[in-house]
Amino acid sequence: MSIKIFISSVQAEFAEERRKLFDYIQSDALLGRFFIPFIFENEPAGAKSAQAVYLRQVAECDIYLGLFGSRYGYEDAEGISPTEREYDLATAECKHRLVFITRLHGRKKRHPKQAQLIAKAEQSVVRKSFSDYDELRASVYESLVRYLEEQDYIRKLPFDASFCHGATLNDIDPEKVAQFVMLAKAHRGFPIPITAGIPTILTHLRLMTDTGKLTNSAILLFGKRPQEFFPTSSIKCAQFYSTTVTKPLLSHYKFNGTIFEMIDKAVDFVMSRINVHVGTRTYSNTADVTCEIPREAVTEAIVNAVVHRDYAHNGSVEVRLFKDRLEVWNPGRLPYGVSLDKLRCMHSSIPVNPILAHPAYLAGYIEEMGTGTSDIFEKCLNHGLDSPEFIQAEEFRVVIWRERTDDDFGVNMVKENEETALYAWEIHQKQTKRNKALFANKEKRTNRSDVAAKQKAVVQFCSEPRSSMEIMEHIGVTRQTRTVNLYIGDLVKAGKLRPLIPDKPNSPRQRYISMHDAM
Repeated sequence: MSIKIFISSVQAEFAEERRKLFDYIQSDALLGRFFIPFIFENEPAGAKSAQAVYLRQVAECDIYLGLFGSRYGYEDAEGISPTEREYDLATAECKHRLVFITRLHGRKKRHPKQAQLIAKAEQSVVRKSFSDYDELRASVYESLVRYLEEQDYIRKLPFDASFCHGATLNDIDPEKVAQFVMLAKAHRGFPIPITAGIPTILTHLRLMTDTGKLTNSAILLFGKRPQEFFPTSSIKCAQFYSTTVTKPLLSHYKFNGTIFEMIDKAVDFVMSRINVHVGTRTYSNTADVTCEIPREAVTEAIVNAVVHRDYAHNGSVEVRLFKDRLEVWNPGRLPYGVSLDKLRCMHSSIPVNPILAHPAYLAGYIEEMGTGTSDIFEKCLNHGLDSPEFIQAEEFRVVIWRERTDDDFGVNMVKENEETALYAWEIHQKQTKRNKALFANKEKRTNRSDVAAKQKAVVQFCSEPRSSMEIMEHIGVTRQTRTVNLYIGDLVKAGKLRPLIPDKPNSPRQRYISMHDAM
């Protein structure tokens, strides 16, 4: 990053100060990383006029730094000095201006035109006075560091609490805020109604200041196009044929949107691509359906990666589904005081992005109790899977092992013959589709009166917001596409149930409520 500073003054009056400032800014450990100073005396001789050279430099600079003393300096045919020309152009070009004025001692007086120039500057910029070079250097350092903070080149606040430069309320999606309010009320009893207005809701969540400045978290949570502000905040999802990163990829997607939207899409990506086991109907009219990896473990791993990642990092969250495992990559490191061993048990909650994490808690995505990683561990072991792994390298990784199987679907042939592997996978997909069709045809014989009774029970049960899993458990059927369509989808179409998130029917945070209770 190169921020150009034009140092302006009457050269003869501040010859020593100009040279010292130039050397100081270049050599300072912090300022030298960002700023490139310019003084006219370093410009080599050329055919162009002096006025053309210094005005061009002013037009190209980012910061105008003026040293105003007692002398006005050389006057051109119009009676205007180069210093005033430079200041006027910097003002017209809307440059960031810093003005430092010498204190006069004894009977020393300012040139009348210099006094007028200082009075002009006082009307539009903040200026500081100085008596000697040491005081000038300290004031310049303070002003330049403040500039870096204001432009977010360096931060005192964490990323999620820092202001998002250029963002306004026009960048916030009202529908996304409304959906959040419904979810937060259903999950945590969020007290602010949507009728209170978006500014009130964002201020309550510490996502907006009283002066209307939005934080980075506000855009990540509710922005219309968050990736325009944070290009690497997306989630990259890929599925591989084998146990290593090999081509061709089975599928590859890059999901954009708010953190809620990206989490839902990434979870659906994984759940739609892992094995599903359909049991028998020995003890009931419906067959149990079990996914090889618990949905809760998949969701927890992805949510943790998105909410707790380092958003200053240029990398993205990556979800990699291999033949034998799921890996979720988070560009960042564990918080200080949290070790890999502690992740297997309950530990204190130390969110990397606390301002971002709280709305995720209100919406039901996290618990803020330090149980996220231990839940992954417990869910996988209870499901009969091998122990998950947590790895801290250049990035943080969660590895969830899939079920062991002897059916490779042609995976072992990938390295030798990719075309054969692709053919084997296509055959497997066709067979799976055929089996699902046969199963669906058999299930059409379900007793109609039994369906009607269960649908009535669903409507009564949903006097409060309920998830699809809760509904299926209440009426004693397994949660699968057919039963969800039968006992939820049909009731929604009939106007007897209403989804709380109408535009995201597959969201893991979706809840349904009876229409007579939703009024």
